Amino acid sequence: MLDQDSSSAVNPLGVEEVIGCLRQRWRATYDLQLVVRRRRLYLHVMWAFLEQQSFPMDENSYRGHLAEVLDVVNRLGLADEVRNWLFTTRDKPRLGKALSLQLQLEGPEAESLLKEFLV
Repeated sequence: MLDQDSSSAVNPLGVEEVIGCLRQRWRATYDLQLVVRRRRLYLHVMWAFLEQQSFPMDENSYRGHLAEVLDVVNRLGLADEVRNWLFTTRDKPRLGKALSLQLQLEGPEAESLLKEFLV
């Protein structure tokens, strides 16, 4: 039982899990973006979503984009933080207003990891 808990603490976020969460929470597959502002990294849940006719990606492109975003989140070790936020935030993306989570890195390697993504 203890091993199972410790392994779930490092369980990476997957594309299917995030899509399922988005559809369950908001009945739409919103776009996720990584945004750099003032040397800080944020995860945004955008107001545009896959089911819109004007959405610029098809489903395969969207899944590939989402996989790239989640790869960064997972490599930074923030899967659990993002997972918890996605499942519990009370806000909802609205036209012109994205949801935003500042990705907080801790520990001695935090600065070097962050520099990798802050070009």
